Amino acid sequence: MTARDISIDYALAMAEGVGKDGGLTDAELDALQERFAAGISALSARVGSGELGFSKLPHERAALAEVQRVRAALDADLNDVLVLGIGGSSLGARALIEALGRPQQLAAAGARGPRLHFPDNSDPWLLSHLLETLEPRRTAALVVSKSGGTVETAAQMHVVRAWLTRAVGADGLRTRWVAITDPSKGALRELAERERWLTLPIPTNVGGRFSALTAAGLLPAMLAGIDCEGLLDGAAGIETRSQRSEIRENPAGLLAALNYLHERKGRSIHVLMPYSDRLRAFAAWYVQLWAESLGKRFDRLGERVESGPTPLPAVGATDQHAQMQLFMEGPRDKLITFIAVQRQERDLPIPESSGPDAYLNGKTLAELLDAERRGTAEALASDGRPSITIHAPQLEPHTVGSLLMLYQIATALAGELYGVDAFDQPGVELGKRLAFGLLGRNGYDQEAATIAERERKRPTRYRL
Repeated sequence: MTARDISIDYALAMAEGVGKDGGLTDAELDALQERFAAGISALSARVGSGELGFSKLPHERAALAEVQRVRAALDADLNDVLVLGIGGSSLGARALIEALGRPQQLAAAGARGPRLHFPDNSDPWLLSHLLETLEPRRTAALVVSKSGGTVETAAQMHVVRAWLTRAVGADGLRTRWVAITDPSKGALRELAERERWLTLPIPTNVGGRFSALTAAGLLPAMLAGIDCEGLLDGAAGIETRSQRSEIRENPAGLLAALNYLHERKGRSIHVLMPYSDRLRAFAAWYVQLWAESLGKRFDRLGERVESGPTPLPAVGATDQHAQMQLFMEGPRDKLITFIAVQRQERDLPIPESSGPDAYLNGKTLAELLDAERRGTAEALASDGRPSITIHAPQLEPHTVGSLLMLYQIATALAGELYGVDAFDQPGVELGKRLAFGLLGRNGYDQEAATIAERERKRPTRYRL
């Protein structure tokens, strides 16, 4: 390890730190070793065969050159960029921008690049306000959809395309518009090639929620002036460390094993609580990654398991005044993972006072924040409630790339421990099909009829 590497302190997740009722024993961790090693081998085989590509992204820099090419082809006089995507097509890029960019509410275009906006829902409230406010001639749009058929993204795309075309025409659109999608198939790819738009690929073997280090995340990051080489370097370092077959030597594997073992002991709610405003979006990204990958009805053998932990985002110290009462005195069903940033990019000294707050004299806001984190972890431990702390030296590209890859590999390895496929999401498909039926899409008549029949039979006496 080097001074730039993240580290994991799990003393307060073990029995020696929180007591035998709340913590794991060394024997329990050791007993998982054989199964863990088998999971490493199985995952490596899928990577080696080309089935899974996310873990190799930081080692393949040709994609970064393609992103640079497209960045250069965009109009140079941009104030704003709309990132049109949902789920993994938006959350990863947003996590990068908030962790490493400027506060968006204060961002002024020009110094490091355009402002980026993420209207990542089909609720028209935010997008309509953006289109009323932004200058279309100085705005670009990135349309991000791995499948190319995400209905929410398609709807937004048509709205924004019409808005931009009215101002700059079809030719002007081509220097303000990028489609980021499957390299060879899908409705978005076909439309982009027909209209001669700028395009970037999301590799076929990389799923949407694992795509933060593809063009889906790298182009927004580059537009925001973020060092993408540094991001990939940090991710590459964690990927290399996470190939080790010993649990205690493998950072992503250790994180997966600790979460899995605690969930097996009834701690099925996994809280990610960074002590940094800059990691709020990272916690939201983690929620989708953990929930969609591990919440499965069936295991790989087709056996019904209905398993998976429930991820919960929090941020310190804000949620000490919101959720901590529940964490401290509510059900003992939670494992909390703190992220501690050792060196803040900025700090503010607290002015001296002679009143009741004099104990803060000589302190800074960063010192206060860290004291609150340490106090919270110890308070939980004193009542036998376990936690893990990930120490990040500072929030710079190397560290953020490391955190992204740490959690992606931990998710994949947790899938191996649970015996489920971490790379599919069958549970979200039914809702999509039923929505298509309601919208009148061709081929979904049966779904429309199903909803009509269910609504007809629904008892009205339960309405107020």
